[in-house]
Amino acid sequence: MKGSIRVSAKTLDDAITEALIQLGVTSDKLEYEVIEKGSAGFLGIGMKQAVIEARRKEEKKEPEVRDVVKEVKSDFASIEEEPVNEKKEESPKKEFPKKERPVREKKAGKPAKGKTEEDNTEEPVKEQQVLAKVEDQTIQAVEQFVKDTLKVMNMEVEITSSIDEDGALCVNMKGDHMGILIGKRGQTLDSLQYLANRVANKHQSGYVRVKLDTENYRARREETLRHLAKNIAHKVKRNKRSVVLEPMNPYERRIIHSALQSDPYVTTHSEGEEPYRKVVVTLKR
Repeated sequence: MKGSIRVSAKTLDDAITEALIQLGVTSDKLEYEVIEKGSAGFLGIGMKQAVIEARRKEEKKEPEVRDVVKEVKSDFASIEEEPVNEKKEESPKKEFPKKERPVREKKAGKPAKGKTEEDNTEEPVKEQQVLAKVEDQTIQAVEQFVKDTLKVMNMEVEITSSIDEDGALCVNMKGDHMGILIGKRGQTLDSLQYLANRVANKHQSGYVRVKLDTENYRARREETLRHLAKNIAHKVKRNKRSVVLEPMNPYERRIIHSALQSDPYVTTHSEGEEPYRKVVVTLKR
């Protein structure tokens, strides 16, 4: 296979895990061919290692959808009022009289620029916010926004909406060529979901959360990441060396943290700055 690597290990699973680490991909992005299945032999005699030839899956060229999203944003004046990268104004700080101004304690040291956190709660969890009841007008506005956006992308989809047990508005999309809508590692779907949330929270008071999904992508991606986390943890325990995963968004990093938080032998933390922040799996001392 073109651009492939050959990996050998005691078992086939170990060989696949090693290939995932070397290529820096998740299992759904790996293609491999089994050269030798491997054999344990008898009492270690005649043992053969498993050998595979692996490479990254070729990604199909997708249409540029970022420009489409920009065009859609310009059509929604309510979204333009609050630019995506604009920071919310902070409330003015209270000025204390000179004599009453509290004295700040000096900290032992400033955190490094590439901050690291050892606990699994390092990612802010928005799920703790109290959700408002989703109103009918909000559902209609979100559905119309999604339909208009997909129309610009020349995609015909069937949309169904429901309210989940947490009170979030779940919008599921069905149609042809939904891989284009998902994008690389779900980036396009996440961008559309972000805009849908902005639309929803413009139409009613209180906080509303919108979740977009198609072809059960969210559940499949979570399962893939949990499987990867277990394989990486096994690798760390066997080699006693830390492993740095590929950059992930906060939601996916939380899945890795959650999958390994009960493992008594490894610990996880995140390093780097967005959007290149990565999870590091380390052996517990």
